[in-house]
Amino acid sequence: MEQIQLTIEEQHDGERIDKVIAELNEQWSRSQVQQWLKEGRVLVNGKAVKPNYKCHVDDEVVISIPDPEPLDVEPEPIPLDIYYEDADVLVVNKPRGMVVHPAPGHMHGTLVNALLAHCQDLSGINGVLRPGIVHRIDKDTSGLLMIAKNDLAHESLVNQLVNKTVTRKYVAIVHGVIPHDYGTIDAPIGRDPRDRQSMAVVENGKEAVTHFRVLERFEHYTFLECQLETGRTHQIRVHMKYIGYPLAGDPKYGPRKTLPIDGQALHAGVLGFHHPRTGEYLQFEAPIPHEFERLLDMLRNNR
Repeated sequence: MEQIQLTIEEQHDGERIDKVIAELNEQWSRSQVQQWLKEGRVLVNGKAVKPNYKCHVDDEVVISIPDPEPLDVEPEPIPLDIYYEDADVLVVNKPRGMVVHPAPGHMHGTLVNALLAHCQDLSGINGVLRPGIVHRIDKDTSGLLMIAKNDLAHESLVNQLVNKTVTRKYVAIVHGVIPHDYGTIDAPIGRDPRDRQSMAVVENGKEAVTHFRVLERFEHYTFLECQLETGRTHQIRVHMKYIGYPLAGDPKYGPRKTLPIDGQALHAGVLGFHHPRTGEYLQFEAPIPHEFERLLDMLRNNR
């Protein structure tokens, strides 16, 4: 069981304890935190409190996070589009529609199921549900992912992400015509206070920086390349909505009337990193998927 200790600071004075804790980690839902509170896993100044407890400055909070229940993840012979593989690292091109790792209620057909059938030597740092997974892309986003095959590789790749030395470039189609050729969006991202299932630009969010350049303009859309400096959940989708150019097809952050595509028009096309053992810089590029290319052809023909 992991324990986390924190002291309530001034900006959280008067806020509900369940809200404060849920904002600590974007992987924790507010309902999950409320369950921990009901089970007495959260102590404030040594006493259990209810989810609606209002925080005070200098409150001492101790959160006892229960160990995850062991879940059997079955290897499944799902074909993998492998771009690189050695004893330490695997680079795969994930198709649109595939979830990266299992979750309760969604235990089959994921990238992890496919990886377990392909090789047994994946890093165990992220536990039974996410073996080898260093970073993620959304279910309906296609593109390149680096996988760690041992703990040495995992720690190295995570450190490279933290130090912002990994190259991650995406291509996207967005609503609207962006007038300038280049731009940088520097806006913090956290849980949307009005919708806990979504992310948003919020004042107390985590640092998030996205650089973009326009590749092609159409009558009502723009085709652009986005480069991540940080890697927050839904970062490109949230940032482009924030500046008024939401991704085409995005069911969560975009308009309903959009291009004929199932999910956001987003592809992780370029991935570069230093090999964890040799230090050599490796970079890979995955071409735009056929469905994405079809949309571009349709937009070009409609000019």
